[in-house]
Amino acid sequence: MTDYLKYSAISPTAYADGLPRSQFMHFSIHELWPQIPRIAGPAYTVRCPPGDNLMLHAAIYRAKPGDIIVVEAGNSDYAMSGGNVCAIAQNRNITGFIIDGAIRDIAEVREARFPVFAKGCIPKPGVKETLGELQVPIVCGGVTVYPNDMVIADEEGIAVIPQKEIDKIWQIAKERTEKDAAQSLESWAHNHRVRIEQLLAQKGFEAP
Repeated sequence: MTDYLKYSAISPTAYADGLPRSQFMHFSIHELWPQIPRIAGPAYTVRCPPGDNLMLHAAIYRAKPGDIIVVEAGNSDYAMSGGNVCAIAQNRNITGFIIDGAIRDIAEVREARFPVFAKGCIPKPGVKETLGELQVPIVCGGVTVYPNDMVIADEEGIAVIPQKEIDKIWQIAKERTEKDAAQSLESWAHNHRVRIEQLLAQKGFEAP
């Protein structure tokens, strides 16, 4: 199992320095239990037809330890997974789920502390009737996600780093994090006020 701690050590907000808005999922996909830990790992992508969860259930036996299963669910009318599916994924060292849809059994998931990011919960499960696709490009939260893209998710949001840019974007985020850590609030506040006043003056603002 590869160690992805260096990616999860940095907040999605720091990755924003190196990524365009198009690489951040819509905030409707959010953590489903409080104080969820930040997770990071390569995307194992799943595309399910609306109302059908067969391929997510197939993915938990095929994804590698450390992977994050990322799901294009089609809609949020039926639960894509429940407590047992999450438990199996957790036992197989899957890092977490990110689902453009809903799950159920959130109390079990929360008690097990399995990280799930989704749109919400609904008691009614989906069916298992139609084949979807695994490890193909999908759209989740408005972001096109390719297999093995690096995903970083926490309560701040979900960043998706294209596979070919992982090292470059991580370095940008690391430098931003170190810069912020080295600067006191007083210093930041001083520099911030100077910058804001300069911008206002450039735009012709006059105080009332």
